[in-house]
Amino acid sequence: MIEVILYAIMIMSLRIIDVSLGTIRMIITVQGKKYIAGAIGFVEVTIWVVAISTVMSHLDNWVNVFAYSGGFALGTIIGITIEQKIGTGHVWLNVFSLNYPDAIANALRENKIGVTLLPGEGASGGVAILLALIPRKRQREVMDIIESIDPKAFITIQASIPQRGGYLHLRK
Repeated sequence: MIEVILYAIMIMSLRIIDVSLGTIRMIITVQGKKYIAGAIGFVEVTIWVVAISTVMSHLDNWVNVFAYSGGFALGTIIGITIEQKIGTGHVWLNVFSLNYPDAIANALRENKIGVTLLPGEGASGGVAILLALIPRKRQREVMDIIESIDPKAFITIQASIPQRGGYLHLRK
Protein backbone atom coordinates (compact mmCIF):
# COMPACT_ATOMS: atom_id res chain seq x y z
CA MET A 1 0.00 0.00 0.00
CA ILE A 2 2.84 2.43 0.80
CA GLU A 3 4.22 1.84 -2.70
CA VAL A 4 0.89 2.85 -4.25
CA ILE A 5 0.82 6.07 -2.23
CA LEU A 6 4.43 6.92 -3.06
CA TYR A 7 3.82 6.39 -6.80
CA ALA A 8 0.73 8.60 -6.62
CA ILE A 9 2.62 11.34 -4.78
CA MET A 10 5.47 11.13 -7.29
CA ILE A 11 3.09 11.31 -10.26
CA MET A 12 1.17 14.24 -8.81
CA SER A 13 4.38 16.10 -7.97
CA LEU A 14 5.79 15.56 -11.46
CA ARG A 15 2.56 16.81 -13.03
CA ILE A 16 2.46 19.87 -10.78
CA ILE A 17 6.02 20.73 -11.85
CA ASP A 18 5.58 20.03 -15.57
CA VAL A 19 2.23 21.83 -15.90
CA SER A 20 3.52 24.82 -13.91
CA LEU A 21 6.49 24.98 -16.24
CA GLY A 22 4.16 24.66 -19.23
CA THR A 23 2.06 27.59 -18.06
CA ILE A 24 5.14 29.75 -17.57
CA ARG A 25 6.56 28.57 -20.92
CA MET A 26 3.40 29.62 -22.78
CA ILE A 27 3.50 33.10 -21.27
CA ILE A 28 7.19 33.46 -22.08
CA THR A 29 6.49 32.22 -25.62
CA VAL A 30 3.86 34.94 -26.12
CA GLN A 31 6.47 37.48 -25.01
CA GLY A 32 8.76 36.25 -27.80
CA LYS A 33 11.50 34.81 -25.55
CA LYS A 34 12.02 31.73 -27.71
CA TYR A 35 15.27 30.38 -26.25
CA ILE A 36 14.08 30.56 -22.66
CA ALA A 37 10.75 29.01 -23.71
CA GLY A 38 12.60 26.23 -25.54
CA ALA A 39 14.74 25.42 -22.51
CA ILE A 40 11.72 25.35 -20.22
CA GLY A 41 9.89 23.16 -22.77
CA PHE A 42 12.75 20.65 -22.76
CA VAL A 43 12.58 20.25 -18.98
CA GLU A 44 8.77 20.25 -19.02
CA VAL A 45 8.48 17.44 -21.56
CA THR A 46 11.18 15.35 -19.90
CA ILE A 47 9.25 15.47 -16.64
CA TRP A 48 5.99 14.70 -18.49
CA VAL A 49 7.49 11.59 -20.12
CA VAL A 50 8.51 10.22 -16.72
CA ALA A 51 5.06 10.96 -15.26
CA ILE A 52 3.05 9.49 -18.13
CA SER A 53 5.24 6.40 -18.39
CA THR A 54 4.71 5.73 -14.68
CA VAL A 55 0.94 6.04 -15.08
CA MET A 56 0.89 3.89 -18.23
CA SER A 57 2.92 1.15 -16.60
CA HIS A 58 0.46 1.04 -13.68
CA LEU A 59 -2.91 1.52 -15.41
CA ASP A 60 -4.50 -1.02 -13.09
CA ASN A 61 -4.14 1.52 -10.27
CA TRP A 62 -6.79 4.26 -10.47
CA VAL A 63 -5.05 6.22 -7.71
CA ASN A 64 -2.24 7.00 -10.19
CA VAL A 65 -4.72 8.22 -12.78
CA PHE A 66 -6.35 10.55 -10.25
CA ALA A 67 -2.93 11.70 -9.04
CA TYR A 68 -2.02 12.49 -12.67
CA SER A 69 -5.25 14.47 -13.16
CA GLY A 70 -4.97 16.20 -9.80
CA GLY A 71 -1.37 17.17 -10.55
CA PHE A 72 -2.51 18.73 -13.82
CA ALA A 73 -5.17 20.81 -12.07
CA LEU A 74 -2.85 21.92 -9.27
CA GLY A 75 -0.03 22.58 -11.73
CA THR A 76 -2.26 24.94 -13.69
CA ILE A 77 -3.17 26.88 -10.55
CA ILE A 78 0.41 26.97 -9.27
CA GLY A 79 1.84 27.92 -12.68
CA ILE A 80 -0.50 30.89 -13.00
CA THR A 81 0.23 31.94 -9.41
CA ILE A 82 4.00 31.80 -10.01
CA GLU A 83 3.70 33.79 -13.21
CA GLN A 84 1.58 36.42 -11.48
CA LYS A 85 4.21 36.75 -8.74
CA ILE A 86 7.06 37.02 -11.25
CA GLY A 87 5.09 39.55 -13.32
CA THR A 88 7.13 39.28 -16.49
CA GLY A 89 6.40 41.33 -19.56
CA HIS A 90 4.28 44.40 -20.10
CA VAL A 91 0.61 45.32 -20.13
CA TRP A 92 -1.24 48.06 -21.96
CA LEU A 93 -3.66 50.07 -19.84
CA ASN A 94 -6.58 51.98 -21.33
CA VAL A 95 -8.11 54.27 -18.74
CA PHE A 96 -11.34 56.16 -19.39
CA SER A 97 -11.95 58.96 -16.90
CA LEU A 98 -14.76 61.53 -16.98
CA ASN A 99 -13.56 63.86 -14.23
CA TYR A 100 -9.93 63.27 -13.26
CA PRO A 101 -7.78 62.55 -16.34
CA ASP A 102 -5.18 65.23 -15.62
CA ALA A 103 -4.79 64.17 -11.99
CA ILE A 104 -4.36 60.54 -13.05
CA ALA A 105 -1.84 61.47 -15.77
CA ASN A 106 0.17 63.63 -13.34
CA ALA A 107 0.20 60.95 -10.64
CA LEU A 108 1.35 58.28 -13.10
CA ARG A 109 4.08 60.55 -14.48
CA GLU A 110 5.26 61.33 -10.93
CA ASN A 111 5.65 57.57 -10.51
CA LYS A 112 7.74 57.25 -13.69
CA ILE A 113 4.90 55.85 -15.80
CA GLY A 114 4.67 57.23 -19.32
CA VAL A 115 1.11 58.12 -20.20
CA THR A 116 -0.62 59.53 -23.27
CA LEU A 117 -3.82 61.51 -22.82
CA LEU A 118 -6.39 61.57 -25.65
CA PRO A 119 -9.82 63.15 -25.99
CA GLY A 120 -12.69 60.78 -26.64
CA GLU A 121 -16.43 60.69 -27.07
CA GLY A 122 -18.56 58.30 -25.01
CA ALA A 123 -22.27 57.58 -24.79
CA SER A 124 -22.78 60.44 -22.35
CA GLY A 125 -20.40 62.95 -23.92
CA GLY A 126 -16.71 63.77 -23.68
CA VAL A 127 -14.29 61.47 -21.93
CA ALA A 128 -10.50 61.41 -21.61
CA ILE A 129 -8.58 58.29 -22.55
CA LEU A 130 -5.25 57.62 -20.90
CA LEU A 131 -2.91 55.08 -22.49
CA ALA A 132 0.02 53.60 -20.60
CA LEU A 133 2.40 50.72 -21.27
CA ILE A 134 3.69 49.39 -17.96
CA PRO A 135 5.72 46.46 -16.63
CA ARG A 136 3.33 43.77 -15.37
CA LYS A 137 5.02 43.72 -12.01
CA ARG A 138 3.84 47.32 -11.48
CA GLN A 139 0.24 46.62 -12.55
CA ARG A 140 -1.25 46.49 -9.04
CA GLU A 141 0.63 49.66 -8.01
CA VAL A 142 -0.63 51.58 -11.06
CA MET A 143 -4.19 50.32 -10.58
CA ASP A 144 -4.10 51.52 -6.96
CA ILE A 145 -2.93 54.98 -8.06
CA ILE A 146 -5.72 55.28 -10.65
CA GLU A 147 -8.43 53.95 -8.32
CA SER A 148 -7.37 56.29 -5.49
CA ILE A 149 -7.94 59.28 -7.80
CA ASP A 150 -10.96 58.08 -9.79
CA PRO A 151 -12.73 55.00 -8.38
CA LYS A 152 -15.23 55.21 -11.27
CA ALA A 153 -12.59 55.10 -14.02
CA PHE A 154 -13.13 52.37 -16.59
CA ILE A 155 -9.90 50.42 -17.10
CA THR A 156 -8.94 47.71 -19.55
CA ILE A 157 -5.69 45.76 -19.50
CA GLN A 158 -4.08 43.81 -22.33
CA ALA A 159 -0.81 41.92 -22.61
CA SER A 160 1.62 43.79 -24.82
CA ILE A 161 5.08 43.35 -26.33
CA PRO A 162 6.93 46.66 -26.75
CA GLN A 163 8.97 46.72 -29.95
CA ARG A 164 10.94 49.94 -30.08
CA GLY A 165 11.06 53.57 -29.02
CA GLY A 166 8.85 55.28 -26.50
CA TYR A 167 9.25 56.22 -22.86
CA LEU A 168 10.10 52.66 -21.75
CA HIS A 169 13.12 52.50 -24.01
CA LEU A 170 14.33 56.01 -23.22
CA ARG A 171 14.73 55.07 -19.54
CA LYS A 172 17.08 52.13 -20.19
